[in-house]
Amino acid sequence: MEWKKLVDVLKGHVVYLQTHNFPDPDALASAYGLQVFLKAHGVEASICYAGKIDKSSTRHMLDVFGIKAIHIDDIDNMAEDDYIVTVDAQKHNSNIADFTGSEVACIDHHPTTIPCEYRYSDIRICGACCSIVTDYFIQSETELDENTATALLYGLRMDTNSFNRGVTDFDIEIFAYLHKLADNQKIINMHNNTMEIEDLHAYGEAIRNIVIYENIGYAMIPFDCPDALIAMISDFILSLDVVEFSIIYAKRNGGYKFSVRNETEGYHAGKVTEEALRGLGGGGGHSCMAGGMITAENVPLLGVDPDYTIRQRFYEVIKAAGEASDNS
Repeated sequence: MEWKKLVDVLKGHVVYLQTHNFPDPDALASAYGLQVFLKAHGVEASICYAGKIDKSSTRHMLDVFGIKAIHIDDIDNMAEDDYIVTVDAQKHNSNIADFTGSEVACIDHHPTTIPCEYRYSDIRICGACCSIVTDYFIQSETELDENTATALLYGLRMDTNSFNRGVTDFDIEIFAYLHKLADNQKIINMHNNTMEIEDLHAYGEAIRNIVIYENIGYAMIPFDCPDALIAMISDFILSLDVVEFSIIYAKRNGGYKFSVRNETEGYHAGKVTEEALRGLGGGGGHSCMAGGMITAENVPLLGVDPDYTIRQRFYEVIKAAGEASDNS
């Protein structure tokens, strides 16, 4: 993309780099990398988010790399004419709040579900948003320091599950570039300490509630837990030899939060999730990974046995997708 255009759009304005509401390592690292890149080209920017940073391992990442991410409640002077760049997220999606400023740019690696006009957009389907941000350093020949390179490589590793999920040739090229610059031992140390003691309770509940039908694994967690943890459990269930499509959901605010994983070519996790949750909340994502939610006001639509209804809705969509693939 034309990185100069992004710089030109932002110059002379108060700039915020907004992640999705519950920023994960890829969101924080890509926002940080973009902050460093823009500063090298004369644009100061602040990283901000709504929601919260759930996992202590992700909060630890802020300290390790010196990332300052500001919660919206701590910003009392954002104006309507301030510029916002959405990073690892897109305007109008359910996982990003609408701030006072003007969303003029978007940098993201997810498929677009609700089209939006920006003055600058760089939306590429790849394994991690960190790959896109790193490409700006490469294309502009901007110096990339070890700390920023390490943060970007960590975000890339985490969002691709150590290059086992959604990886493209582009991500591999970026990995080769970052690997030469990063402190790889620091990444290994951080990657080996991502699970917390409290996480085991959620794993235990998911294992206790798991239902496997054909090649689909379902599990319900009867309490709220971080998005990142739900995703980790979804990856865990997918690792079972009989599961090729995992659907994990946790109770949240009277509704449900979903993490969906797929390892087959016949299905698209994002499209399946979007269709299965249509009319109940929303969802979408990549072919191999997706997320979604059912809002509290729509839970009564699930009937007397919500778990059965959820399983049935996903099964019918997956079955239809499989039949369509067989006939193509």
